[in-house]
Amino acid sequence: MAEDTLRRNLDEAFDPGTGFPDPLLLSRTMSAIDAAEPRPRPAQGRVRWFPGLSPTASRLLAGALILLILLAAFGALLAVQHLFPTPVPARWSHCGGVFECANVRVPLDYSNPAAGSIEIATVRKPATDPAQRIGSLVLGFGGPGVSGIDLLRQNSVFYGTLNTRFDLVGFDQRGTGRSSPVHCFTNSQIDALNYVDTVLDDPREKQAFVNAEMAIAQVCRQTSGKLLPFVDTASAARDLDAIRMAAGDARLTYLGFGYGTLLGEIYAHLFPTHVRAMVLDGVFDPGDSATDMWLQRAAGFEAALQSFLANCRASATCAFGDGGDPGARLTALMNRVDQNPMLVGSRMLGRRLAVAGVLVGLDPRNRNQLDSALTDAANGDGKSLLALADANYGRQPDGSYSFNPDASTATTCIDQPVPSDITVYDRLGPAMTAASPIFGPAFQYVPLGCAYWPVKSKSAVAPVTVAGAPPILIVGATHDPWWPYSWATSVNRALASSVLLTREGYGPLSYFRSGCIKLAVDSYVLRSTLPAGGTVCPSDYPA
Repeated sequence: MAEDTLRRNLDEAFDPGTGFPDPLLLSRTMSAIDAAEPRPRPAQGRVRWFPGLSPTASRLLAGALILLILLAAFGALLAVQHLFPTPVPARWSHCGGVFECANVRVPLDYSNPAAGSIEIATVRKPATDPAQRIGSLVLGFGGPGVSGIDLLRQNSVFYGTLNTRFDLVGFDQRGTGRSSPVHCFTNSQIDALNYVDTVLDDPREKQAFVNAEMAIAQVCRQTSGKLLPFVDTASAARDLDAIRMAAGDARLTYLGFGYGTLLGEIYAHLFPTHVRAMVLDGVFDPGDSATDMWLQRAAGFEAALQSFLANCRASATCAFGDGGDPGARLTALMNRVDQNPMLVGSRMLGRRLAVAGVLVGLDPRNRNQLDSALTDAANGDGKSLLALADANYGRQPDGSYSFNPDASTATTCIDQPVPSDITVYDRLGPAMTAASPIFGPAFQYVPLGCAYWPVKSKSAVAPVTVAGAPPILIVGATHDPWWPYSWATSVNRALASSVLLTREGYGPLSYFRSGCIKLAVDSYVLRSTLPAGGTVCPSDYPA
């Protein structure tokens, strides 16, 4: 972005006022912190304390004391039940249409249950053939930061075959949605933060990015500090077992997507004998470092970009190729919005948002839309490309967000360790640029924000192992840029007796992109019938 534009944007948006902590740090980095209304602290759940008993032996009062002890023990048991995962099926109540809802109470800190509890908001759609019902199918939609409740309500029709014999269950993972959410920023502040360029090709941009990441960490510590240490996926896996019990199932049937596959991996590690069936689609590999993950993603998106550009060059209907080579035009467009961001209504389309829009547009189902958006942007109209960027970030037309970036950051930072030395990221430059001249530099410093996070990661960079669980079905696509195929093969090797099912094609996740994949997954979930090892399925559309 041009220096003057960057200076003006930061001056207008990042200007803390009186009462805001550490103004030297936050100056020119936080987005209208005190111009926006204060955000209430999320509820952390009531702390329930129960008295300890220390009866003394007394022959004269033995009978009375025994009675009192028994009564007190019974009362203590009732109190403890509020602190630990629900030991019996939860009370489900109707909450719109055919859906039923329940709140599952779990400890905030599983290592210290007496410290308090939170509730995990859960929704289910009962099986449509109750006479043939098998149990519950819990869906892990990943993110992190998305509402599993909202996604199930909006998309339950896509699981119709499984819904005949399974209750479909969705939930908001701890720290997200209705489950004690992490909230740090208002919508307007998120807008401003999403404008800060991640391509740090000059000292001013680099300092602005670092300051913004430090400010994010500081504000989240102030608004959600008590919750931040406990939004890790390992705790969420224990919540998942509580949801299993609340649904009344002896064993868990689970279908996880994207980051939701890490939840499944950890659950199977912690509770292998509690698993009935587990499908992991678009696999997260905890054995890869954060920097390596973003390097692989850059290469994956570069492959998708080259596929799009090749198709554009070969197609008479690709409008973006009419004005010259589409690759050269894309590079010129990115340089243009970096130096002179486009005004789109009251907003600006800079390089970060332009890259975000291209990422969404490279999905095979969105490539016609990407062609139109790039053509319009090259002609000075950035509206369509900004709309693609909004889809990437979950920004709604009213300016609200369906995706919670605060929760996403809180969970990923505690799940995955990152280098704290910025020079480590500086040295990634040549490899990132070689992987992708556009996406590599944009991804190079993404993990750096976790280096400033107030809660350090609880995890190590190591594969998750599972012993004693039934075979797990792993689904990977050969050209999935978000969840690279190499991650699926790596996790397949790490999980004993797992089976790898492959989709040939582009785009993230596979269950919705291939009838062949869907049939194999449904057969496994319904009948525990695994596909043959090495099975490869085509995509349902050109890819």
